[in-house]
Amino acid sequence: MTNSIILQSVNGPSATIIQGRQASGTNAVRCVLLGANAVLTGFTLTNGEGGIGNYPDGGGVYCSASSSIVSNCVLAGSLARLGGGVFRGTLVNCSLKQNIATDSGGGAYNAVLINCLVTSNAAGGGSSAGSGGGAAYSSLVSCTLTGNSAGRGGGVAFGTANNCILDDNLFTPGGSASNYISATLNFCCTTPLPPSGLGNITNEPLFLDLPGGDFHLQSNSPCINSGNDAYVTSATDLDGNPRIVGGTVDIGACEYQTPSSVLSYAWAQQYGLPTDGSVDYADLDGTGFNVYQDWIAGLNPTNALSVLAMLPPAPTNNPAGLVVGWQSVSNRTYFLQSSTNLGIQPAFSTIQSNIIGQPGTTTFTDTNAAGSGPFFYRVGVQQ
Repeated sequence: MTNSIILQSVNGPSATIIQGRQASGTNAVRCVLLGANAVLTGFTLTNGEGGIGNYPDGGGVYCSASSSIVSNCVLAGSLARLGGGVFRGTLVNCSLKQNIATDSGGGAYNAVLINCLVTSNAAGGGSSAGSGGGAAYSSLVSCTLTGNSAGRGGGVAFGTANNCILDDNLFTPGGSASNYISATLNFCCTTPLPPSGLGNITNEPLFLDLPGGDFHLQSNSPCINSGNDAYVTSATDLDGNPRIVGGTVDIGACEYQTPSSVLSYAWAQQYGLPTDGSVDYADLDGTGFNVYQDWIAGLNPTNALSVLAMLPPAPTNNPAGLVVGWQSVSNRTYFLQSSTNLGIQPAFSTIQSNIIGQPGTTTFTDTNAAGSGPFFYRVGVQQ
């Protein structure tokens, strides 16, 4: 049945069949979403079990297609081989807790999770086997993962995480890697610092009440304004509040709603700056860049030698052109613009974007700079 939802009981065949593409406002044991673009919203699914009929995985929800959407649901206390909470599909603004996978993906397996809370899930059935207590082979955006456990990668394994908190996850005895393993992380709050990826921090996230299960951010959390807006795909957070407040998205599932500063709190705290907004637009080092601009450019706002400055272009014959260079940092991406006539408007046009910054100096060869010129250049940081 294409685009249908089957509510399936633990102990037998289909208990209820809901025709159409959406169901809402009820409790269920286990759901099987068949066909592309099926939608499940507003359900609380508890104590489900995989291994039923033709759908052995996904204890809470099994999706036959990645395009199936599960939104505003709670998936709790379910069991499966792969994906104790969910197998495949896209989850938006959902909570996954206390699910178990005997193999991998205690909370989720091969799924996309957006603005989700993933807590107290386990993979491996208590043994050192199993990967991804929170999620395995999944793509996570703006999620909070804490208190999950597995043999390898208590938080995530073999996937990607962007703008996520991975904190206080565990590996079982004989295992390895508490928060992540074999995963690509960008703009995440976790420890240890990932060997690759951009914008990651190792600060404590400072939840309101970690023992009590309140994973909202304290007012001084380093996660505030420390994410990357490019990864944002939803207008609201887990609570249904605006996803971006203060100019830049937070790290984690819940956006702090009343930030005092437009800076990344983690970045400001790194340099001992207040996060009350009092220095956001002050030029502390006399470079002509205010603190906000220093943050955007990845500079040290307390060091006058830390600047975004261009170097004199140098001619080259291999290939022919001009080598344009500038002072740079490795955690920023740049665009380069050029002009041959500053009297026209607009004077500059972009000749290259997505230039990955290098430590110290970044260069680009303009092979279109032929003849005697004049040639003018300027560089900027992509946001």
